[in-house]
Amino acid sequence: MRDTGRLPLFGVGPACVASMACVLVGTLALWKMGALASGDIPKLAPVFAAFGGALALGGIAIWIQAVLVTRIDHAVKQGELITGGIYAWVRNPVYTAMAMLLSGAGLLTGNAWFLLLPPVFWLDVTVWVKATEERWLSARFGSAYVDYCARVNRCIPRPPRRKP
Repeated sequence: MRDTGRLPLFGVGPACVASMACVLVGTLALWKMGALASGDIPKLAPVFAAFGGALALGGIAIWIQAVLVTRIDHAVKQGELITGGIYAWVRNPVYTAMAMLLSGAGLLTGNAWFLLLPPVFWLDVTVWVKATEERWLSARFGSAYVDYCARVNRCIPRPPRRKP
């Protein structure tokens, strides 16, 4: 992302989310072919399904907050750094939402191998965002962005910290 004076509306988002979706689809394919049968735990399938459903619904709720409630598109077009609302809880809520949704979908299978997806998705987001968006936003917003990063987690939501 080069600095053209405007914030990119999508950034690396589509590529990052597509890579997570490909990992999920590949894992689902392996599971369907029986390659991951050792992870099937029928007695825990309802627990996995409940947790997966809750994770997916949480992802949807975060996405709604990040995109619709915060109106991220307007802020990006205005070149603003968003630090309030859900962005006070997590710096990359759209990526977090997609990771939660895709992880939840995998857990609906009731297979323990799908528990590996959240760390894989976290690594995926970290690599994409650190290599592109964080560098660009740091150059664009300077100390305001650095301070924001010190207060707010990249991918895992947590209650806001007060400014020092």
